[in-house]
Amino acid sequence: MNPQPEILSEKEVGLGWHPKRVLLILLIFSIVMMFAAFTSGYIVRRDEGNWREFDLPASLLINSILIALSSASMQWAYFSARKDELGRLKTGLVVTLVLGLAFLAGQYVSFGDLVAGNTYFGGADANPSGSFVYVLMGVHAFHLVTGLVFLAVVLRRALNYQVHSRAMLSIGNATLYWHFLGGLWLYLYLFLLLNH
Repeated sequence: MNPQPEILSEKEVGLGWHPKRVLLILLIFSIVMMFAAFTSGYIVRRDEGNWREFDLPASLLINSILIALSSASMQWAYFSARKDELGRLKTGLVVTLVLGLAFLAGQYVSFGDLVAGNTYFGGADANPSGSFVYVLMGVHAFHLVTGLVFLAVVLRRALNYQVHSRAMLSIGNATLYWHFLGGLWLYLYLFLLLNH
């Protein structure tokens, strides 16, 4: 008598991770490499001279607090999903979305503060120091928009009762990506403070 071959679930294949988690980790790795290149380029270009020093807008500190708070609310939503506290899950996701949108609005204000301080991205009055700050902030903002879209999809799933303790993949991936984006911004903010 031949025994039936054991059927493996998607989670047990390869690394023991779901393929969507593996893709997310590869995406995060590629984003890390991109920002490592940007920050390395910043240091190399600064040391070449013709580098204008300027104060970073105070609004960047407020934005950093907002992104840290959004990370806390995202973690609260994740823990709520694990405990099947669906009302708190939805509230946590909405709070995270609102804080993420507030962060983006704050970044827009920071762009205005940079211009008000005569720091431009391009043109005759631009300097590479300002251009780097705009690029770092802008590329991070783009990735944060992708995170907000991801959050909106998870919120829609939560509203349809598709996120709970037995269906954690989407919120788990969203939480990982959101914490990454928050940590990335805090790294960029500290990098700019220390290298400015």
